[in-house]
Amino acid sequence: MNAADWEDLRRDFPALADNVYLNSAAAGPTPRPVREAVHAYYRELEEGGDRSWDAWLERREQIRSEVAAFVGADDDEIAFVNNTSEGMNVLADLLAADGGVLTNELEFPTVTLPWVHRGAAVHFQPAIEGLVLPDLYTEAQSPRSTTLLLSHVQFSNGCRQDLARFGAIKGDRRFVVCASQSAGAFPIDVGRDDVDALACSGHKWLCAGYGAGFLHVSRALWAHHAPRAVGWLSMQDPFRFDNHNVRLLPSARRFELGCPAFAGIFALGAALRYLQAIGIGAIATRVLEINAYLVARLQAKGFDVLSPQGEHQSGQTLVAVAEPERAVAFLAERSVMVTPKPEGLRIATHFFNNEEDVDACVRALLEYRSGGLL
Repeated sequence: MNAADWEDLRRDFPALADNVYLNSAAAGPTPRPVREAVHAYYRELEEGGDRSWDAWLERREQIRSEVAAFVGADDDEIAFVNNTSEGMNVLADLLAADGGVLTNELEFPTVTLPWVHRGAAVHFQPAIEGLVLPDLYTEAQSPRSTTLLLSHVQFSNGCRQDLARFGAIKGDRRFVVCASQSAGAFPIDVGRDDVDALACSGHKWLCAGYGAGFLHVSRALWAHHAPRAVGWLSMQDPFRFDNHNVRLLPSARRFELGCPAFAGIFALGAALRYLQAIGIGAIATRVLEINAYLVARLQAKGFDVLSPQGEHQSGQTLVAVAEPERAVAFLAERSVMVTPKPEGLRIATHFFNNEEDVDACVRALLEYRSGGLL
């Protein structure tokens, strides 16, 4: 795609009209097709109650197939969840009793706390100069564990991992991934990378809004590990209303307990179709291109960039500033949206951002650093 094409896409995001939005690592704005999909569903509900129930179920299954294709899974390995926390708790229920968990000190608490809560021995490997290094996760170099737990992109400093390298060293361990900071910005292929399970929210880089998430559970896992929580729609032949027999669905749908959250599912489907039409490869290239421009501009102005570069670069840049909370408020007054971190500011560049967004952010940071005297 050329520069004009990327500029055309910005028109699909009304949030960009009045904001320099560099905050997709917290929550991405939704493009117009997402609102249209949700609006269409609520119009159907408003005008006909559940008259469209069967049609909605068919639409859900089509989106399930689209999600599966998006991450390189099979349809029966995908379940819909509201967010990463829900998905990671399902996975902890399945696997925590099997043994120890190996992870790292950079992780977001949603990734680790469900395992700690269930009493698993969670081993935290150190980050070396902000990097999660595969050599520390080989069976020979790490504490004994049965689950290898990792975010594709770290929320803290944007460190992006080559999942294939971890899949290649997992051995007999299960490889569990959080993709909330990568899905929608970078390609994912769970089959190629030997990922056993993956949890993801839809409200960040997928631009699907809150309440739209999904869970990948490999067939080997769901077939041999029964879920702790079930509901009537987790069962085969649910409309038999059988109160005495548990006959779980032979798919990851067994993790969906009750009536579907159709609005979130339809939002996710619309967002995926929007991103797929652009091409996830083209999006990844654009994300890295804009991020590289940001890093170069920050470094040229003397700011300390704390995020890894090179093969570990993502769409997130952690930059050191004094009093991060005050800095975020200062930038927000200038309609520049970023996130505070203990070390400074996290700036997220998605495909819909451009060089003018970056320039506006850097100008605001220079003004902040000068005490507002520019």
